[in-house]
Amino acid sequence: MRMKHWMTFVALVLCIDPASGQNAEQGVNALQRLDGFSFTVLYNADHEERAHAMTQLCERTMVYMDGRLDFIPALQLKVLAQVDWSAHTAFPVYGMPHPVRDTTLVLAAEDNDFWRSFVPDTAQLPEDLVIQVRNAYGTPDGGLSMQPFFDLLVLHELAHLYHLQRPVDFPRLWLGELFANVFLHTFIAAERPDRFRRSRSFRAWWSRVAQDFQFTTLPELEANYELIASQHPTNYGWYQCRWHSTAASIYDRGGAIVLRKFWEGFRLPNGELDDAALAELLPHEKVHPSVAEVMTKW
Repeated sequence: MRMKHWMTFVALVLCIDPASGQNAEQGVNALQRLDGFSFTVLYNADHEERAHAMTQLCERTMVYMDGRLDFIPALQLKVLAQVDWSAHTAFPVYGMPHPVRDTTLVLAAEDNDFWRSFVPDTAQLPEDLVIQVRNAYGTPDGGLSMQPFFDLLVLHELAHLYHLQRPVDFPRLWLGELFANVFLHTFIAAERPDRFRRSRSFRAWWSRVAQDFQFTTLPELEANYELIASQHPTNYGWYQCRWHSTAASIYDRGGAIVLRKFWEGFRLPNGELDDAALAELLPHEKVHPSVAEVMTKW
């Protein structure tokens, strides 16, 4: 997909008006500005601590990635309470981190119904996995919160800003998603082992989710991406979890250099590639054999 089409596609999938939120910080739901960082941060005044935490995570990620990708994207971060959401984004689901245009990331400051819908039913899990899940996602009151997982998704969305702003010409939508997961996994494996453990726990229990989905192949995803992302979110989540698990395997086999090769390998357009040509290109000339196996062993 060519870059101009990719940008249009992102706006369609996220249901976002490209002009939405340009002056929202001056409106009814005014946000505070968090100073002292290398990019603009706007946040709900009741959630300064969370704004600090997420800003520090993004900045630490960008510093780490500058040393590996030699690139720092433009970024504005918005940390929103539920009452702020509709004034700053047209995306209908509070809690899902996402980009507005190609420079702004929007994320939730509060626990919410969307996050809670992902909390696993521990009664359906073996005891050893229940212990992992509680260690990774347990709250002081004895409950579970998926906030740590959705915080990781912020870095996934940050990765999309990298390849949209550079830009990088991925010939398949799934390659852009896999890149974002390799980006995420490379950072947490190297810099945030606490979040790495949480990621591993999520992959372990999600792999037990029933996989009776309408769409399961990569060609089906390419042909129906907008439909799957907007109308079949659990099916889309299944794809993302598979890519997330694959990114872990790619990192284990190839190390951090794979992210750099991913970044450089599609800097220039490669023209139209059928699956056979792409599978031939991926292993050595572009990225790593494990990336080609996403196609050949899906």
